[in-house]
Amino acid sequence: MTHSFPSQAVIREVGLRDGLQSIRTILPTASKLAWIRGAHAAGLRELEVGSFVPARLLPQLADTAELVAFARTLPGMFTSVLVPNLRGAQDALACGADLMIVPLSASHAHSLANLRKTPDEVVADVARIRAARDASGAKTLIEGGVGTAFGCTLQGHVDADEVLRLMQALLDAGADRVSLADTVGYADPAMVRELFARAIAIAGERFWCGHFHDTRGLGLANAYAALEAGVTRFDACLAGIGGCPHAPGASGNVATEDLAYLLGSMGIDTGIDIGRLLALREDVAGWLRDETLHGTLWRAGLPKTFAAPRANAAATA
Repeated sequence: MTHSFPSQAVIREVGLRDGLQSIRTILPTASKLAWIRGAHAAGLRELEVGSFVPARLLPQLADTAELVAFARTLPGMFTSVLVPNLRGAQDALACGADLMIVPLSASHAHSLANLRKTPDEVVADVARIRAARDASGAKTLIEGGVGTAFGCTLQGHVDADEVLRLMQALLDAGADRVSLADTVGYADPAMVRELFARAIAIAGERFWCGHFHDTRGLGLANAYAALEAGVTRFDACLAGIGGCPHAPGASGNVATEDLAYLLGSMGIDTGIDIGRLLALREDVAGWLRDETLHGTLWRAGLPKTFAAPRANAAATA
């Protein structure tokens, strides 16, 4: 079977939120600002920089507003934040984030454990967030992120029809964009190809991205399957950090550097200078020296035969 792949794809670096919230180290704000500068220098133009949650719950993310303010000064940077409720959304609107992600778990058990709400209660929250956004006159986009889309360590099976019902409900409630996440690493490429194709058929251009974890070593394979289904935007974390607290033993998200290499090797332009990205990974490894990091490209480096896509090569020459 022959597949037509896109000429360009986008990687959203989510390490500053999804990565840092899952580890013990509390990274100083100065290091986070250096991370943002390094990401921009490497060609990344979409960052998820934090989450508006109480600092007592996630002290790692207490400086999110400051990070948004800094990221907004960088040319072309599109800044995302995660918001679990209306209060968080109001903070995101106040600081001028470009996009706020409202997480919804398709697993009822995971939703109650993670947010203390049912999935449909989260949908109702999105309607309130949309009303608040519109009333404020802000241009901040709302992304409804459907997690545990392929299964759950607490509930087990999650029905695909329920995932798509909730995705449609988010759109109906006012989400500008929707995305799907394999939160606990249960997906395989066949599952990904089928569900993402169905999701894109429903949401069209309002489908935003795929979010994969490498819990069982299938993260890149699943990203490839999503490409086959038509996905052109992916979340990833430098050094493969992050994960879900309800997925014990999880190895974290797909590593940004590995995904950038996969796409670049296939001739898909991401705008990323992989050499600079690997240099940033070294910095991150130094800041997080007491944490377990993942990924493979950093060990072996780029092969001598690697040639960046032409648009990327011209941009970074």
